[in-house]
Amino acid sequence: MNNIKSRILKLAKSDTDRIEKAIEKNLENEKGIVADAAQYIIFSGGKRLRPLLMILSARLCGYKGENDDLFSIIFEYLHTATLLHDDIIDGALIRRKKRVANKVWNTRTAILTGDFLLARSLSVAALMKKSEAISVMAGIMEDMAKGEIEQLNRQRDITLSEEDCIFIIKCKTAVLIEGACKIGAIISDAKQEKTNCIAKYGYNIGMAFQMADDLLDYTSATSVLGKETGTDLKEGKLTLPLIYALNAAEPEDKKKIESIITNKDFNEKNFNILVRLLHKYKGIDYTRNKAEEHIKIAKKALETFEDSDTKEILSLIADYSMLRKS
Repeated sequence: MNNIKSRILKLAKSDTDRIEKAIEKNLENEKGIVADAAQYIIFSGGKRLRPLLMILSARLCGYKGENDDLFSIIFEYLHTATLLHDDIIDGALIRRKKRVANKVWNTRTAILTGDFLLARSLSVAALMKKSEAISVMAGIMEDMAKGEIEQLNRQRDITLSEEDCIFIIKCKTAVLIEGACKIGAIISDAKQEKTNCIAKYGYNIGMAFQMADDLLDYTSATSVLGKETGTDLKEGKLTLPLIYALNAAEPEDKKKIESIITNKDFNEKNFNILVRLLHKYKGIDYTRNKAEEHIKIAKKALETFEDSDTKEILSLIADYSMLRKS
């Protein structure tokens, strides 16, 4: 995993440096608390995956312009806005190994900072002068809101199905990554076949990333993960490992799982019992296998494109999505 990560960082360094500079330049004239809160979370160690994927997708599709770095920051702003809002909704305490913004400032400031970043993403998008790109962005925002609402309304709902869970993953995570890749193709004026293929790559990478993230909640330490382990369960979120194990469990163990899920005040002992049951009923293995299926589909979608350093980075990112530890 470390070898793959180091290769990605080395191959993509010039692009990630350009992304950092583009964000800094775009925010340099902003002053006040909202600007401070935005910079606090944006510069707190994010991977810049989504803007990087837009730049790489554009290059793979033959982009000849000079503004890919500027356009790419749209996706960092969208992602950061959702993190700010999610942390408030979820009652989170830690994000990227730091206190969440609404605890450093207050809830109102964090909400308005998220709103500011959403608005700024649209301002940057308008510079593309591509109506199709704006339509894609609007769809992303709608889907992300629908996913959050669905997840919020289904907290501790033991009837949540795998199909419901996949819908939430798609809306909350996959559509944004898919959109970053698709807009990379759109600004390149790529043919429909290539646009569809790079969007397919992005969608499946997004699905794999979220499934891997759901696994980390049950398999990583807080010091590695950058947020508290067991956070999903504390927030009442039923993710794929849990849903699969719940459906596969024998009656007695199923009652144990349901009891832990519905208990808002579960303790570390309860959590450890749950993790053992997730392993016993293959919830961890099933989720890992599903994520690996999405990675295979994503890499297959890249076969449309000629071999290049850019294609290699995208393939490495696909592998990294499953192997990462945080």
